[in-house]
Amino acid sequence: MRSKQSGLFVISLLGALSVVSPFAIDMYLPAFPELAAEFGVPSTTVALTLSSYFIGLAAGQVVYGPLLDRFGRKPPLTVGLSLFVLASFGCAFAPGVYTLIGLRFVQALGGCVAQVASVAMVRDFFPRDQAARVLSRLFLFIAVSPLLAPTVGTWVIRLGGWPAMFVALAVVVVGILVLVLSLLPEGHKPDAGISLRPGPILAEYFSILRHPRFHTYAGAGAFSFAGLFTFVAGSPILFMDGFGVSGRTYSMIFALLAGGFIAASQVNVVLLRYARSETLFLRFLIAQVIFGALFLAGTWADVLGLAGTLVVLFCFLCCVGVTNPNASALSIAPFTRNAGSASALLGFFQLGTGAVISTAIGAASPSDRVPIVSIFGITAAIGLMILLSGRRRAEASLVNEEPLPHEEAGFEVGREPGECQMSAR
Repeated sequence: MRSKQSGLFVISLLGALSVVSPFAIDMYLPAFPELAAEFGVPSTTVALTLSSYFIGLAAGQVVYGPLLDRFGRKPPLTVGLSLFVLASFGCAFAPGVYTLIGLRFVQALGGCVAQVASVAMVRDFFPRDQAARVLSRLFLFIAVSPLLAPTVGTWVIRLGGWPAMFVALAVVVVGILVLVLSLLPEGHKPDAGISLRPGPILAEYFSILRHPRFHTYAGAGAFSFAGLFTFVAGSPILFMDGFGVSGRTYSMIFALLAGGFIAASQVNVVLLRYARSETLFLRFLIAQVIFGALFLAGTWADVLGLAGTLVVLFCFLCCVGVTNPNASALSIAPFTRNAGSASALLGFFQLGTGAVISTAIGAASPSDRVPIVSIFGITAAIGLMILLSGRRRAEASLVNEEPLPHEEAGFEVGREPGECQMSAR
């Protein structure tokens, strides 16, 4: 039996899954002042609701990876997203900020399955040599969410206050889950050989971590991607507290800057016709370090102002738009049977780094922008050092990589992402 699926159709459904957490993160950013006023806490304390969400995302990665490999993609998706919906309703009725912080952690534990599954299913449906292109298209959905989520959040807050925002999230996720369960084929058959005992799970993760391509590109990519987390967690403080912009103006600024990330992720698809992922990752990571240094120097000298900050931060996020899909594709390329675990470990690196950064931002003073701005350049520089130190070993490991998924598991995938065929053996 053979079922044919349009590559665009599959990417669209994976994209719907991939925006669950971005919407949960970005949609309520304009509510920071309202939440701070209602709970009687500073905005930096409200920022801890982001930290707890990032921590939950990171922790959940390592749980769902083996589950997605053992039971297939759909059963863990059903359980995780159901937990997300229940926690969202709990957030809507949270009596205090610390209850909200805890419920956001639970919400993230449920929602993170969507991100792990969507990346793993790129390996299910598309060959390795198309992964960076497909991920760039998938990241278009992720990148569009910062354009839409704060604006949608502002509208919902005006209509029903911040609790209505969490109810809206729950309703949307229920719709996404129904579409995925009814329309998306199961891309990975359950594998009883995948152990769920702690020992074998840890051994599997260590085996993935030891692969030179994984720890080089996942590590460097996580610190590069940290710039986006810094932007998400720090932008309400930088712009609303630092420059005194309104919530509506902040939403427009957020959309403008996120547009740089979006545009760059799609330009990456074109650039991949002329350069390898490894080359693009290196060059744009170097550029990211340069813009991070300019951002810090200009803020320290107090010469950027609002316009200068927008320009430098826009360029910085453009670099992240290119580095992120290439680093992700390079990290998971060597893995097929354990793609779910590799995707989970990649997410743990990315989101764990983001959780640490957002917690540090929550401890910063709203009146001092320099500590927050410094994180942009420092994390990018660490990523570059990791890449330069492990690049040769990662390149040398190419000869030991596994065969393409369609060669090993019976998948027939079109040479362009416009067509994806899956053969059931």
